[in-house]
Amino acid sequence: MESKMSCNMAEMWSLKMPKGLDLEISHHPKKMKSVVNLILAMERFKGSTSEPVLSTDFRDESLLTIMLESIVEEQIVLERTAAAPVQFSRTGEYQCSVTDSQKRSLVLVPNSMELHAVTLQGGSHNQKVQLAMSTYVHPTPSTEARPVALGIKGTNLYLSCHKNDDEPTLHLEEVTNKDSLSRISAESEMVRFLFYKRETGLGISTLMSARFPSWYISTAQNDNERVEMCQEIAPRYRSFNIQRQS
Repeated sequence: MESKMSCNMAEMWSLKMPKGLDLEISHHPKKMKSVVNLILAMERFKGSTSEPVLSTDFRDESLLTIMLESIVEEQIVLERTAAAPVQFSRTGEYQCSVTDSQKRSLVLVPNSMELHAVTLQGGSHNQKVQLAMSTYVHPTPSTEARPVALGIKGTNLYLSCHKNDDEPTLHLEEVTNKDSLSRISAESEMVRFLFYKRETGLGISTLMSARFPSWYISTAQNDNERVEMCQEIAPRYRSFNIQRQS
């Protein structure tokens, strides 16, 4: 059956071959791919009657070129480039004073890594903590909130939010190399130092964790209690009066 098919194919194409050329199948194609390549080569011959290859200068090299051009397989290679990492870029830093909605100041408790909200009296205002607030450009800028990092003025301590057990908690961490905060990848652990500062009134802002959305820096209802993270439904104060210092 295969022999008969090959003979018929050879006879059919011999009738269409240019004068002086003949087609001889030396072996039976074993794969459908070989048959397709053979047909492609013959189609090139059919469409080449007006080309110089049929002139008296037609040589074996020309025939070989036509065959190779027909058999070459096209491969499409898609180049994939890695997406640029999403980063928060620091734009500046300024000093600011912070009080909660009850006009209590933030105080660093001696020999601890805790901030408390305290109502200061008389000459005790020197205990009040001032913050060094670093501002950042958001990868997808928003007019409603701005990323910031909150450091304790005159120290290497920065507020951070990460999980303790199963709940986000507020911490003070020492950052020995402040340059590590100049650019923060959105997928890195350093995001724990970032908070979204959202204006809710004249000089009034909330500070939401960039790592744990819907968790805010907050103060307790009672005086001299620890500053902690909370959600909106918690009975705590989430608004702060943030005043930039000249």
